[in-house]
Amino acid sequence: MKRFLLLLLAALLLAPLCALAVRYPRPNYRKFEKTKQVTKKVPANEATTNLFTYQMISPVPTEVYNRMLGKSFPKGCQFDIKQLTYLTFKHYGFDGKVYTGEMVVNKAIAKPVLKIFRKLFEQKYQIEKIKLIDDFGANDANSMKANNTSCFCYRKIAGSDKLSKHSLGLAIDINPLYNPCVSLIDGVISKVEPIEGKPFMVRDNRDPRRIKKGDVVYKAFTENGFVWGGDWENPLDFQHFEYKVNLE
Repeated sequence: MKRFLLLLLAALLLAPLCALAVRYPRPNYRKFEKTKQVTKKVPANEATTNLFTYQMISPVPTEVYNRMLGKSFPKGCQFDIKQLTYLTFKHYGFDGKVYTGEMVVNKAIAKPVLKIFRKLFEQKYQIEKIKLIDDFGANDANSMKANNTSCFCYRKIAGSDKLSKHSLGLAIDINPLYNPCVSLIDGVISKVEPIEGKPFMVRDNRDPRRIKKGDVVYKAFTENGFVWGGDWENPLDFQHFEYKVNLE
C-alpha cells in the first residue's frame, strides 16, 4: 500500500511536466542550423563597391600607438598624436587580389584620403603594399625598397634640417619602388631613392604602376587637394603626393 501511494504521488508530480513537454516540444537544432543561413546574391554593379570597407579611428588606437613609439613616433617627437587618424581600407595588390591596407594620416585629410583610395579601388588600381612604415623599422629606405605605400613618419627631409610633410601626416608615397625620387645636379642625375628603383626612372606609359601626369593616381590626388612631386623641378619625386594646404 505504501509503495502504491508513492507511485501515485510521483505520477501526480510528473503530470504537469509531461503536459509542458507536449505543449512546448524541444526545438530541432539540427534543422535550425540547416535553414538559418541565407545566401544573398549581390548584383554585379554593386559587388566591387561592397568590397570597399574602411574604418576611421581617432585618436590612434593604443595598440597602433605602441607599434609607432620609438619608430615613426620617436622619442622627443613634437607632433601631437591626437592630430593623427588611423585608417584601414581595401586595395588591389599586384596579384590582382584584394587586401586591407592601414595608414596613419593627419586627421585634417582623413576624408580626402579615403575618397582617393576608394576611387583607386574602384578603378582596380594595383598597390603592392599599404602598411605602417613601423613594420620596416620606420626606415624610409627599407619601406621604399619593399614598395610600401605609407604616410606618417616623423622625420626630416633627407639632407636638410627641415621636417618632411610626412612628419605632419600630410604626404603619401605610392608604390615607391616603381616611382623613385630622382635628384639632379646641373641637369644630371645625382641620386635615386630607393636605389633599387633606378630601372623605373623612365615614365613608361605601358606600365600603369609608374605614375604619370594625368593618370588615374594623379587625378585622384590632385582633385582632392594634393600636389605631385613629379611636377617639381628638383627632385623629381614620382612617388610623392602632399597636401598643398600648410597646416604647420
